[in-house]
Amino acid sequence: MKQTDIYVLSGFLGSGKTTLLKEILKKEKEIGRKVAVLMNELGKVSIDSNEIEEDIPLKELLGGCVCCTIQDEVEAQIQTLLMEEKPDVIYFETTGAAHPVETIDGILSPIFADRLRFKGIITVINGKQWIERATLNAPVQQLILEQARHASLLIINKEDQLTEAEKAKISFELQSISPHAFTILTTFSKFPFEKLLEMNTQVYDNVQKTSIHKLHLSTFVYTFKKMIAADEFETFLRELPDTIYRIKGYVQFHQAKYPDLFQYSYGMPLFMQEDMKMPLNMVFIGENIDWKLVEESLNKL
Repeated sequence: MKQTDIYVLSGFLGSGKTTLLKEILKKEKEIGRKVAVLMNELGKVSIDSNEIEEDIPLKELLGGCVCCTIQDEVEAQIQTLLMEEKPDVIYFETTGAAHPVETIDGILSPIFADRLRFKGIITVINGKQWIERATLNAPVQQLILEQARHASLLIINKEDQLTEAEKAKISFELQSISPHAFTILTTFSKFPFEKLLEMNTQVYDNVQKTSIHKLHLSTFVYTFKKMIAADEFETFLRELPDTIYRIKGYVQFHQAKYPDLFQYSYGMPLFMQEDMKMPLNMVFIGENIDWKLVEESLNKL
């Protein structure tokens, strides 16, 4: 089965995400990959979609954020892209208000998660805004911090507006917050494209060869081959590390005619009985997790 790479473009309002996307699409054209784009905007009118060339498949998600109000729509649009366009890679430009963990949760539906290869988060930081972030309200400060902390590639944009001392200060602070990320200072979101191609958050085959601290925020898709015992699954959940933030998918228990839809958020499980057969895929999102150990526990169920 063909897998499509998917990257998330994160960053607060005005950081330069669309400029970065245009730069990426130019590089993708040079290497000949088939690209599709998803753009999420909070408003009802798209501002940036006319920046994307007409020959690139584009789906717009307007009037809400992937984190909360439009998750179903996001799933439908990704599924349409996978079925109709069969791209090699999808770039998802989020709203400035999107939290990275919630975004990944929104795009990785158990129905098609095995057809996606989540490659990581590219976060754009407006350098001047970072320096002056203490003037923003507390929730916005925390959001910008989270967008930086979960990045695999950190682009500190608009460096031409910064002094040398400010550049050094930002670089030091962001490398302390996100030591695993490749960090670069730039103007107009220009960056070495090969760093994007090297991003490897999801490549599960390499888990055993990768030291844990490099894994950071990552995803894992597991497919159940058989029905399992409900009590054993509940024991498995109780033993999970605290840094598994989200689980969602379908699991079928002994004596059940159809699977349950299972959702798990920060330690709270929820089961909902389905009335039809569903793919028994389960998507995990966590931080600094050895997915090999999780897989071994699931195989024993």
